[in-house]
Amino acid sequence: MTPTRTYARVAVTDAATALLRQLTAQHGTLMFHQSGGCCDGSAPMCYPVGMFLTGPSDVRLGELDVGLDDPVEVFISEAQFEYWKYTHLTIDVVPGRGAGFSVEGPTGNRFIIRSRMLDDEELVHFGLGPP
Repeated sequence: MTPTRTYARVAVTDAATALLRQLTAQHGTLMFHQSGGCCDGSAPMCYPVGMFLTGPSDVRLGELDVGLDDPVEVFISEAQFEYWKYTHLTIDVVPGRGAGFSVEGPTGNRFIIRSRMLDDEELVHFGLGPP
């Protein structure tokens, strides 16, 4: 029997998961908003839930299971999503100064996006390819 494939637009590395668990202990439930290129470039910005308000022009990409009670939701602006809709995003972490308003700033690490093009099955699943 072939295993059932799950589809997601966003994922998280083990290193980023570890940092998110640490930051959740400090700040409570977190969320990401993928920046559209202002101020901090295109860095994924991590906020305590309620600190950054999403609106009707934001797209919910999905949620990250980091092994806690609440998942970490990930949003992107609708305009930015139009540029990246054929892309799978993975949130990772590297040493360096974090984005100015993102909660990882004081840790000496920063969240980054790694991306790849959606494969043929993903394109069909997300309604972006031929049926």
